[in-house]
Amino acid sequence: MKESGRKQSAASPCAACKLLRRRCAQDCVFSPYFPADEPQKFASVHKVFGASNVNKMLQELPEHQRGDAVSSMVYEANARVRDPVYGCVGAISSLQQQIDHLQTQLAIAQAEVVHMRMRQFSSMSSGGGTAENSPENVSPSSRHTQTQPTMSLFTMDMVVDHANMGESLWSC
Repeated sequence: MKESGRKQSAASPCAACKLLRRRCAQDCVFSPYFPADEPQKFASVHKVFGASNVNKMLQELPEHQRGDAVSSMVYEANARVRDPVYGCVGAISSLQQQIDHLQTQLAIAQAEVVHMRMRQFSSMSSGGGTAENSPENVSPSSRHTQTQPTMSLFTMDMVVDHANMGESLWSC
């Protein structure tokens, strides 16, 4: 990787040296990570961190970690340009909110599936059920007074798991 930086410095300076308007030396610490054909990459890093700080950070790291460090700095710098206050933390927070919302939607959908299975189980165990006794036609207050059919252990586990999931949703 350093070889490409040396070859490049003979033809044209790296993006960092070009922006800083200085001669790109053979051992330029920036040239392997900020090629001349990607000037915006160094420009955003320079704008957020400063060339001197980037130089210090890169020189303090072992060579095998510098590429990852530059990738992280570029990502953070681009995030700071888009959102100067929160940077990449704002993007992470937004994604976490989306995850929370989708998990809530999933829990609601799973609850609906359990509820529909319970209705189906109830109607099948009562001999097919009549229209007047179907779950859709029974008032919510009278549902609690009706005797529930005996459920399998599997169905009960689903109801218990669902009840625990519901509690965790509301405790947020």
